Amino acid sequence: MVSAMRKTPYRQPDRRDAPVPAKDPDAFPMRINKYLALKGYATRRGADELIERKIVTLNGRLAVLGDKVTEKDIVEVRKNKGARSAFSQDYVYYACNKPRGVPVLDTRKGTKGFINTLVQAMPTEAKSLFPVGSLDPEASGLIIFTNDRRIIDRLENPKHAHVKQYHIETIQPLRANFKEKLEAGVSIDGGEAISCRVMVQSPNSCYVSITDPKNRIRQICALFGAEIANLTRTSILNIQLGKIESNGFRKITGEELGLFLKNLGL
Repeated sequence: MVSAMRKTPYRQPDRRDAPVPAKDPDAFPMRINKYLALKGYATRRGADELIERKIVTLNGRLAVLGDKVTEKDIVEVRKNKGARSAFSQDYVYYACNKPRGVPVLDTRKGTKGFINTLVQAMPTEAKSLFPVGSLDPEASGLIIFTNDRRIIDRLENPKHAHVKQYHIETIQPLRANFKEKLEAGVSIDGGEAISCRVMVQSPNSCYVSITDPKNRIRQICALFGAEIANLTRTSILNIQLGKIESNGFRKITGEELGLFLKNLGL
């Protein structure tokens, strides 16, 4: 005699059990003010003002507040004199050399960060610029100073992997397999592997080119026993620190600027 097997009642899968995929903040469709901000025309609030001034068109008609834009839509901003003087400006870019021992920006009363000090020596056109690409207070080297907010996302969003190079001096000699381990790919907290290229200069120094947008170079080196004594960022994409003196700057122009923006997809 065969005993009847007890059947487990079927349970309809609960959709709440499934993980919710992360939504891409830059996915289409998006509000037209966000689209204009991403394209560098203005901030979102400034884009709303452009729309209210009736100088923005969507597929040939005047845009209205709250319009949604898809990848196939054509958005245009008429550049009349009033619009340009009120809302747009020419983009400018500077390469700056932050010294060791000061924060990039410090707004606390009675203190001055690198940018607070630097801006006093820069041309009038640079007075309203902001830094892109932070460095910790004990690091030195290249920071880009601009009024082009489009490059903030391109350089700091994890979905964009752009190469930055650092010169590293260590307290103890580098391990024999330091270069090999880094170039094999580094993963932090279970994330995607971070691409590295290493050029050993001496037993206690090397150049590391890395695609990590979060600037975790100290943490990455520590994984392989390299305790950093001095850290200097020497390049961001094709922009080189070169011979810029500490607390100094130079304007980025011409072919150098064109290649930089091309590398960013702008």
